[in-house]
Amino acid sequence: MTAKGADYNMTHIQASLTFSYPNEYQPLCDRLGLNQGLPYTEHWSAGADFLDLVVEHCLREKPSVVLECSSGLSTLLLARCCQLNGNSHVWSLENGGEYAQATQAALAFYGLDNMATVLHAPLVATKIGDREFQWYMLSDLSVPEIDMLVIDGPPGFIQKHSRYPALPLLMERLNSHCTVYLDDAARVDERELVTQWQADYPSAQHSFIETERGCSQLSIDKR
Repeated sequence: MTAKGADYNMTHIQASLTFSYPNEYQPLCDRLGLNQGLPYTEHWSAGADFLDLVVEHCLREKPSVVLECSSGLSTLLLARCCQLNGNSHVWSLENGGEYAQATQAALAFYGLDNMATVLHAPLVATKIGDREFQWYMLSDLSVPEIDMLVIDGPPGFIQKHSRYPALPLLMERLNSHCTVYLDDAARVDERELVTQWQADYPSAQHSFIETERGCSQLSIDKR
């Protein structure tokens, strides 16, 4: 790569980061030592209170394998947690090619690109029972058993119960014990799909946590 090309790439990476984020994100930055900007976007980034929950869990429980449905600010924070934990890795499914590149750029800027793998996984027609969903293409996903699952996509406007497929399609890939975090759980669609998950998997223990957008935490025990 030429020096000019390297300069262009670094400029592009820095352009994906911003210091213009709400004050409530600052404690997370301070805790994790991420003080050179964040890949924050007003309408897409998870709330600071939800991120605080997943960061706390990741640092406390030290999951070896973390899988995200959707990438972005959460990927950076969880990758940093994995670095601090010393033996963890994040995989992120991202349907938007440009978003995947932006997340990867932010990871590289902080030297965390070896802590996370961002997979461009376009949404494809996926059949579950008698229903069809647009959901992440999983052909490139090759991960060990998942210890922590964070669900913040696909976007709800794409279809009804847009995030329902996560458990039916990933259940076989979950470790014998896995903790699941679902963002935006205060919305009607998410409340309904959690009810369906509980019917599908009666042994799953569910807790609703009051956050700005609502968080559903499920403890999956397959033992």
